[in-house]
Amino acid sequence: MKRKVTKAIFPVAGLGTRFLPATKSIPKEIMTLVDRPLIQYAIDEARAAGIKEFIFVTSRGKGALEDYFDHSPVLEQELRKKGKTDMLEILKGTNMDSGAIAYIRQHKALGLGHAVWCARRLLSPQEPFAVILPDDVIAAEKPCLQQMVEAYEDLGGSMVAAMEVPADKVSSYGVLDVKEDIGVAVSVNGMVEKPAPGTEPSNLAVIGRYILSPDVMKNLHQMKQGAGGEIQLTDAIADEISAGRNVYGYRFSGQRFDCGSKAGFLQASISFGLSRPELRDELQEYLDELSASRRAAQ
Repeated sequence: MKRKVTKAIFPVAGLGTRFLPATKSIPKEIMTLVDRPLIQYAIDEARAAGIKEFIFVTSRGKGALEDYFDHSPVLEQELRKKGKTDMLEILKGTNMDSGAIAYIRQHKALGLGHAVWCARRLLSPQEPFAVILPDDVIAAEKPCLQQMVEAYEDLGGSMVAAMEVPADKVSSYGVLDVKEDIGVAVSVNGMVEKPAPGTEPSNLAVIGRYILSPDVMKNLHQMKQGAGGEIQLTDAIADEISAGRNVYGYRFSGQRFDCGSKAGFLQASISFGLSRPELRDELQEYLDELSASRRAAQ
């Protein structure tokens, strides 16, 4: 009988150098899309998928991230005093119960696989677990990880979120070598991290959502260096295939935004802004005016 996925690892140790100077003083994960930090979107998605325990792999300078999930009695008291019950309800979603969240330090930037490995002592040897990369924000009617958990209950093994990417972008991703197409999922022959142009096995790229067998953590323990001299999570997952265990790529339903890049972050901000009824009309009017003025200037 498969064990339920109730723990998720959030690798958030990166320095966010592409967003300097903002990230000089605040963690990138606290930067907001409209009025919610990136990390809140990841947490809400995990909760919807049934995750009960949240493990953050952090680094120096991430104190604001830890504070974000703490209770704020003074703020709550002020909102209560002013009768702002709607704001109090929003605030509830940012609070974590005692014991539900843990923080682990990654002292050296040795790759995503190493970051996941840092959380090994907070997982049991028989326990599957999820990994969520907050930089990948996915807008979906049913949250991406929830879709994957439901598929995992039928398929088991290890599972990665996957999407088709343009040919000129493939070398920026981990890419799946597809064995068999089974509908919304594919079974996988292998995985290649950032293949050289012309060598990619497909255009089906791995996106930052994973449900992993406990054996993946054992594979990471070998500390094998991969692309860029780093400990790659895709290599540890590929080891599962070599061992004859099942790995699946799941074609999720939804729109993914790469919020690790400035362009992707701005695109997400516009998209999420337009999805908010109280902002939509004013924002759309501005975008229409901007587009018209640019056409007139050409």
